[in-house]
Amino acid sequence: MRTPVVVVGDVATDVVVVLSGEPAPGSDRPASIASRGGGAGANVAAHLARLGTPTVLAGCIGDDAPGAGLAAELTAAGVALRLRTVPGAATGTIVSLVEPDGQRSMLADRGANLALRPADVPAPTPGGHLHVSGYTLLHPGPREAGLAALRAAADAGCTVSVDPASTGPLLGYGVDRWLADTAGATLVLPNADEARLLTGCADPTAAARALAGRHPIAVVTLGPDGALWVAGDEVVHRAAHPTTVVDTTGAGDAFAAGLLAAWLGTPDRSPAAALDAGLACAAEVVRRPGAR
Repeated sequence: MRTPVVVVGDVATDVVVVLSGEPAPGSDRPASIASRGGGAGANVAAHLARLGTPTVLAGCIGDDAPGAGLAAELTAAGVALRLRTVPGAATGTIVSLVEPDGQRSMLADRGANLALRPADVPAPTPGGHLHVSGYTLLHPGPREAGLAALRAAADAGCTVSVDPASTGPLLGYGVDRWLADTAGATLVLPNADEARLLTGCADPTAAARALAGRHPIAVVTLGPDGALWVAGDEVVHRAAHPTTVVDTTGAGDAFAAGLLAAWLGTPDRSPAAALDAGLACAAEVVRRPGAR
């Protein structure tokens, strides 16, 4: 029987703008533009459900057509929804500017996501798993909901994973504060830049080891260099899967879902198998525009 997962995080529309060349300030540049489902929490939940993991998503949407559309899409993907509609609020929107090499810049209007309350998060299933998107903790609006979810999961004996979200908001929030908030997490899932910021270590392996001194497991993604798993004295590295990079939007969310689905879904919980599953999911996502 697969371990059930509660995901707490944002639901949003991604407006993905794939540039044909460098931006042209004061002029214009052809681009391919599409609207797709996004939001870090929703991305992880959708991928987990697609991989056969029983998944509940807790979050907020606006009382608008985009919110209704996103809810329908996630339901069709197999996600059980605990989404509260916030009257008068707009559903979150994120504009992703994708450069020719696949790297992207994000412009975020989180909208209704900032209204998340502790009561919006369902009680955890004892022995289940909680995944908290780091964005939930980095704003005073939803922060208490994230902290309450972490406390409830610890009380229920659940395993917990947290991603740090993004270096900019994390730096503004405060590294020490974030580390204190997430002290009870089983797994932390930063990318290399986030791991460096959280630890002050320039080398990703040293940063992963430092984080594994605080948490049972630290998993650090390395972009084209794959990913690291560190638990105690154990260090496992797996190479990235070959792929064509079109858009890196949502790659970290896809990696987290693939890793968690494999880690929670197999009795031996092999680090190498979990890393490979996460990297395979990320490689699939970056081949096309959008996060899912």
